Amino acid sequence: MDIQSLREDMPHGMRLLRDPRLNKSTAFTERERETLGLIGLVPEGIDTEETQLRRIHLQLSRKSTDLEKYIYLSSLQDNDETLYYKTLMSDPAHFMPLVYTPTVGEACQKFGHILRRPRGLYLSIKRRGRIKEVLRNWPEKDVRFTVVTDGERILGLGDLGVNGMGIPIGKLALYTACAGVPPYVTLPITLDVGTNNETLLADPLYLGLRQPRIRGAEYDDFLEEFVTAMQEVFPRCCIQFEDFANFHAVPLLARYRERVCCYNDDIQGTAAVAVAGISAALRINNGKMKEQTFLFLGAGSAGTGIAELISLAMMEEGLSASEARARCWLVDVDGLIESSRPNLTDFQKPFAHRHAQLKDFLSAVESIKPTAIIGVSTVPKLFNQAVIEAMARINAQPIIFPYSNPTSCSECTAEEAYRWSEGRAIFASGSPFAPVRFGGKTFVPGQGNNVYIFPALGMAIYATEARRVTDEMFLCAARSVAEQVTQEDLDAGLIYPPQSDILKSSLHVAEKVADLVFARGLAGVPRPADLGAFIRAKVYEPEYHDFV
Repeated sequence: MDIQSLREDMPHGMRLLRDPRLNKSTAFTERERETLGLIGLVPEGIDTEETQLRRIHLQLSRKSTDLEKYIYLSSLQDNDETLYYKTLMSDPAHFMPLVYTPTVGEACQKFGHILRRPRGLYLSIKRRGRIKEVLRNWPEKDVRFTVVTDGERILGLGDLGVNGMGIPIGKLALYTACAGVPPYVTLPITLDVGTNNETLLADPLYLGLRQPRIRGAEYDDFLEEFVTAMQEVFPRCCIQFEDFANFHAVPLLARYRERVCCYNDDIQGTAAVAVAGISAALRINNGKMKEQTFLFLGAGSAGTGIAELISLAMMEEGLSASEARARCWLVDVDGLIESSRPNLTDFQKPFAHRHAQLKDFLSAVESIKPTAIIGVSTVPKLFNQAVIEAMARINAQPIIFPYSNPTSCSECTAEEAYRWSEGRAIFASGSPFAPVRFGGKTFVPGQGNNVYIFPALGMAIYATEARRVTDEMFLCAARSVAEQVTQEDLDAGLIYPPQSDILKSSLHVAEKVADLVFARGLAGVPRPADLGAFIRAKVYEPEYHDFV
């Protein structure tokens, strides 16, 4: 933010109070109130930011549900952006579940019912041929990040149409709160191509196009126009594809990853956080990545994305690509993905190994004898007692990762995993679970949340102006997360760094990824002498500015 130019063209009075980037609410000084026409528009009392923060915490404590807290925080973001981020960063472990998963799932389901003020850009199929024009309606001219969704696969909730806008808004808030990416360089976007959700189409409060989703060439052409327009209007912008259906997500990434700076967090971010968790888990059972056998429940873009990054990690330990992939197996709704299965997608075929047909997950566990099971099915309770007990028979310390979001879609709970494995499971989930007391010991469940990856990656890309995003960068991020897990964390069963230190963790990861960006010649700026100081200097801090 250019403070000098703001001072020269400073809005006054109500215009100032209605600008969330500039509004200080009750924290304007006496001099600012006199100079900027605010006398009488705010109470006489002048708050410190700390006093404002105490008031926020008090008001939130009086909200009876997490959704009410989400709505309150959204309104705060619309009114006073600095105070919003100061609130989030004051206690990230507490606030992340309120502004993102799991609360954002319910918020998206009810998005049209709880909307107070539109945020971000909605690019409708109705505006074909005019996407550049619509993008230029955005007031910021140097956007560096966009999270974009078409709303077809929101978390584990399915097609929510434009209600999915809660996801880009929430993710970009975490770019700032968890890694210090300035909020004014971010842009949430929803592509409105219709919805096949009949409930939404019948809802009078639904805010999107009331038509079935477009498919085929028309959809592809619309995405091509969008990506091309983004490159022209915001040439330094990295595009994060988010919550697209599998049959669009994988081709989109393949089509654009070598053309523009882009990535898919559901595929690559999820993969990185899984590899980070596995790397830390192997410190508990003294294993090596190349010795593990992985069985995935869910054979879509998330499952195959994790399997590919695991394979890359195994290859760095000496295995060939075919040897590494042979240690990764997938199960979908029709059973084991094996070589005789017809109609496999291209991204499933590398993991379709020769094996007898198996129709259920338990049979696959008993036959393949995995050391780790990873759930990305979005179907709850499929890691049932029989599955967990089988894993505990096969392994002294089975790795159990039910990664599906939100909590209602988790393949099992932390308590179930610890109890059914007699306290021997190494556990991490996609949604947060409370500590579990079992066998005289308290286990602290790890949360395999992509928040350990994408904000840090974002800061590295922002600082270096990286021209491309590579799988090697995600593997680097995964290892940088895992190396921050202490022995004390591991002793409590925690295989990710504490979320209370997420900013510190993210900046460590960002520095390691930035180092790789420079080493691979992908940076758009010269390499600084002190990379850590260079990264820290880019960090947004939620502090009010003095305007007069």
